[in-house]
Parts: sequence; structure tokens; C-alpha cells
Amino acid sequence: MAGGKETPRQKMIGMMYLVLTALLALNVSKSILDAFVAIEENIQKANITEVFRGDDKRAELVEISVDKSNKVRAAKAKKYLEVVADIDKMTAERIQLIDKVKIQILEECGEDIKAKGDLAIITTPYDAKNAPCTPIRMNLDHVEGKDKYDDPMRVMLGAATDIKKPKGRGMEIWKSLLGFRKGLTEIIASSRIITDKSGQLKFDSQFYFKAPELNKFKNPQDLNNQIQKAVVASNVSVDDKDVLMEIYRSLSKEEFSTVHEVENVHWVGKTFDHAPSVAAIASLSSLQRDILSARAAAIAHVRSRVGGGDFTFNEIMPLAIAPDVVNEGEDFDLEVLMAAYDTDKKPRVTMNGELVSDVRDGKGILSLKGGSGLMELKGTIAVQNRQGVWKEREWTKSVMVMKPSGSIEMPEFNVLYKGYDNIVNATASGYPNTNLTGTNVSISKRGNGYVVRPNSTGTATLNISGTTKDGKTVPLKRMQFKVKRLPSAELYWGGQRQGGTINGANVVIAKLAPGIPLNAKYTVESWTATATGMKTAPLSGQNGNIASVRQIANLLQRGQQIVITAKVKRPDGVTETLIGVWTK
Repeated sequence: MAGGKETPRQKMIGMMYLVLTALLALNVSKSILDAFVAIEENIQKANITEVFRGDDKRAELVEISVDKSNKVRAAKAKKYLEVVADIDKMTAERIQLIDKVKIQILEECGEDIKAKGDLAIITTPYDAKNAPCTPIRMNLDHVEGKDKYDDPMRVMLGAATDIKKPKGRGMEIWKSLLGFRKGLTEIIASSRIITDKSGQLKFDSQFYFKAPELNKFKNPQDLNNQIQKAVVASNVSVDDKDVLMEIYRSLSKEEFSTVHEVENVHWVGKTFDHAPSVAAIASLSSLQRDILSARAAAIAHVRSRVGGGDFTFNEIMPLAIAPDVVNEGEDFDLEVLMAAYDTDKKPRVTMNGELVSDVRDGKGILSLKGGSGLMELKGTIAVQNRQGVWKEREWTKSVMVMKPSGSIEMPEFNVLYKGYDNIVNATASGYPNTNLTGTNVSISKRGNGYVVRPNSTGTATLNISGTTKDGKTVPLKRMQFKVKRLPSAELYWGGQRQGGTINGANVVIAKLAPGIPLNAKYTVESWTATATGMKTAPLSGQNGNIASVRQIANLLQRGQQIVITAKVKRPDGVTETLIGVWTK
């Protein structure tokens, strides 16, 4: 259009295109500004809904507090109304602060906030006496300078309008929001009511939440993990944990972030940098909605502490709870109760951190296989309340797995051997623990069984009992045993039993005769040997080495014999003399 060779007609066409482009840009800007006006209107309506939600739960508490049919519940509701009053006070302070900043922005933009009638910007002023938690109602359609952004920036970021280090009213609101998050979550944790020994209601001092200042997190899960650590470090009631964490999350903003490749931009700078007046006011109304939603959730939770409908139920079922294993003659308790659940809201069930897929009729169903010993099962179950907040509880279950067993006895063979490690297996079926005791015996544990050693010959008794979970000992059986000395051993030349033939082995040993099923060890300490038909001096030696006897055996004629007399030490410590004869 600026070229020197263009004709007048071309210049006119170029000018028309320039004007058309400018008009299109103005229309786009106007559409965007109108969109902010509509958004702000919807946010204001949502804010009123949140105010009503909190007020409704507070009204329920007021109604319960004057119910003369249940004085204890009424007294508890009355005391919880003190907590609600504190919540409303801290909420009203934030709502009023933000409303003042909205008005300041409009005034800085030159708007007539005192206008009345059809041109009024403020349609419902703030009412500190009758509706302290209700924000002012505005009609931003009547704002003349909807596109002004310098004035809102100066108000929110300060005169320097530094997006990294803002100093205006925006920082005042930021600090107020952090204080609200801290105060609200801490009052939830510390406001549980108990009845002391004198029957008076008081707040339970054992529960508390030390709210951290969490303004830096990678993602929502990282924020959740940080809140969880803070909850664990404090002492929060299991009934308060879920709602406390949800409220803390809803009021958390990332303080610094990167915006258009600019690092360390403060939340205030990110939100209000070059924001038109109507957009800035919409952002402030959105912040009021966060505060009012947290207030409604907190009051609803306080209301739930006095019972009466925080959860919905449309189905009931009877439950009978008793021990999984009961033995004959054992006392046990049976608990019968009624369980209620909502068929339209399935619970969320986990076991060992894994989500249970089969959930029906208000319960999670798992198919398991018995392992061994005591199986300790644990997990969580959660249900949603009317506000959609999940209420989670931990569950544990112990299952004693018993091995199938039978019993066959031969009373005539009930024998214990003195001086011998008698191996005994004992099981108290149906009990977590087995105990074996006795008289005239010493008992020690070995592996899965016991070692029983009688003290003297005659008789001994063994008693088996089981121990219940609560430590009670239940006698089960008493058996009497004959106590005998171990049978004498026999001598063996190598593999030849006494009375057999002479072989080429160089050792004599002592062991029990075949057919005696005892694993008893006999030790040859010394021996003497003579040969029949030969005029040789008797030979002797220690242990079982008879190499010298083997040399004499080579000189014997067929039919001649060698007699070995051995000193043998038995397992019970007694030494006995054994004689064995072998023939050439």
C-alpha cells in the first residue's frame, strides 16, 4: 500500500483490507472479554451454591442442638457449632478481603461502582452481618473498561508489576489463602469431641495436624504424597484423614512455575499479568469458590460427627462373626450385627495394595488358598459419602491354616527309652500354638518336633495343650509311657553279625540287632580277642580297630573260631561288656 507505483484504486483496496483486519481484531477481543463476563457470572452462581451447601449443614447442626429427645447428641451438636463459627469467621475474612480487592480494581479502572439501577455494577453488596460468607454480586456487563489491564496489574502486582516478585494486593491474598489452608485443616484435626470421666464434653487433645507449607510439587500425585507424609508425622484421626487431605489439596497452588519460557513466575504474576479487568475479577471469584467449597466440605464433615446421614444406604444384611476355628469344649464369642450399604455406590476394596475387582452387594470378594500356619491378611475398604469424598478404613483378618490329620495309637507300645533322644511330634489341632509338657522327663524343641529324655526308669507322662490367641492354655490330652533302658547292642565284625563267619574287615562295631527301629549310637571303647585251637596270647586294643586280629585269623584252620570281648559305651552313658564269636 505504501509503494510508489500503486494506483489510487490499489491504495484504496489496501486501506479497506487494513480497516477490515482491525475491525475483525476488535470483534475477537470483544468476544473474549464477553466470554470472561459470562465465566465470572457462572462462578458467582457456583459461589452462592457453595455458600448454601455449607449453610445447609450448619442449619442441620442447629436443628440437632435444640432436639430435646437426645440431650447428649444435642450437646455435642451445640459444641460443634462453636467449631463451625470459627470456620465461618476465617472464611468471611477471606471473602471480604477478595471483595475489597475487586472493588479497588474497578475503582482504579475508573468504573462507577456506586451506580444504581440498570447500570449498576454491584447488584448485591457485601452483608457482613447477615451473610458474611457470601461474596458481593456483580454485573460485569456494565463495566466500561473491560479490556483495561494496566490498572489491575498495578493493584495485584504492585507499582513495579514484577511477575516474579509481586508486592501488591495479590501477595496479600496469597498469604491469606495459605493461612486459610493451614487454619482450616488444623481445626478439622483438633476439633473432635469426647466425653471425659466427669461426663463433660471436650475437644480431644490427642489429635492434631501440623499443616506444612506445601507450595512446590511436580504433579497432583507428588502433592498428595507430601500431604500424606505430613498427616503421618502428625496424629490425625482416621475419620478425618480423607477430608483433611482433600481440603488441603483443593486450596494448594504451585507458588512458582515457568510461563512462556520465563522461569520462577509467582502464582500472582502468572494469574494477573496482563489480565483484563473482567478476567482479573473472574480469577478472584474463582479463588472465592475454592475457599467456599473448602468451607462447605469442612462443615459437612463436622456435621457428620454427630451422625444422621452423611452416607446413603438402601440395603441391609445380617452378619454373624465368630472364630474360624473352634475346638471341642472351647468357649467362644458370637457377634451378630446388621450391615448397611448402598447398592448404587460400590466400595473400593484392596488387599496387600492390590485393587479387588470382584465387588458386589457392598463387599469385596476374594478367592484365596490356604497356605501354612497363620495367614495375616490386610487391606483397605473405602466408601463415598454424600459429598463424594472417599472414606477409607484399614482391615485385617487372621486365618489359621491347620494341616489335615488323623490319629492311630498302639497303647502297648507307648515306650520311652532312658538316656536316648526320643523324637516326639505333637500338634494341638485348631490352636495357633502347641505346648508339650510332662513328668519324669526333660523336653526340648528340635525343628518341628520335640526331644524327650526320661529321667529314670518306670513310667512318665506327656501332656499336650493348645494356646489360644488371647494366651489361654487349653489342656487336650495326657498319655502315660513305660520308661525302659535301651536294649543291649550286638557286635559286628565288619558286616558280619556275631555268630557269623570271619571276614576281611579290620573293624568291630556295636549296634542294635535288626528289627529294632532306634537310631541309637553304641561306641566300642576297648576289646580283647582269643583264637580257639591256637596257643597264642590274647590280643587287645582300643576303639574298634582289629587289624591285628585279622592277621591271626589268616592262620586259622577251617572250623576254628575267634572270640572278641568288647567294652561298649551305650547312648545312656552306661558301659557294658559284649562277647561275639566268629568262625573261619
